[in-house]
Amino acid sequence: MTAQWTALAALLVVTAVLALTWRSAQGRVRTTAPGAVDAAATGWTDELVAQGVTPGDRATFLQLSAEVCSACRSTARTLGALAAEEPGVTHVEVDVDHRPDLVERARVRRTPTVLVLDAAGTEVARASGGMTPARARDALATVPSAPVAGRTA
Repeated sequence: MTAQWTALAALLVVTAVLALTWRSAQGRVRTTAPGAVDAAATGWTDELVAQGVTPGDRATFLQLSAEVCSACRSTARTLGALAAEEPGVTHVEVDVDHRPDLVERARVRRTPTVLVLDAAGTEVARASGGMTPARARDALATVPSAPVAGRTA
């Protein structure tokens, strides 16, 4: 009986460690290295305009979501609130079920995935999983503050 209790305790510890590791990765912002930007990471401005959205003069949060995703709804509220209070910031939510081409282009593996775009429409960072307001601000901080030629602040 003692071996069973020991095994159960070990299983609980492993489960707790895995849960904490998974939770800490939720919404973690990963910057996109300038040299690592490929064709898929640039040119998002045309896509936004095709969606009927004016890109932000400072930054755009392009959120790829699924209708059945509860973390997507909370992330949309968080990013929408941040975009409303920060000048030049726009939040756009796209349903992955309606745009599988964007899922492939953005290399999305889970929802929500948020691409952080600079004023030129180039991906500067991305986050997967639910985002807290603090992580959303961290994501916004990855955007260079210098304006892009031809765009007004």
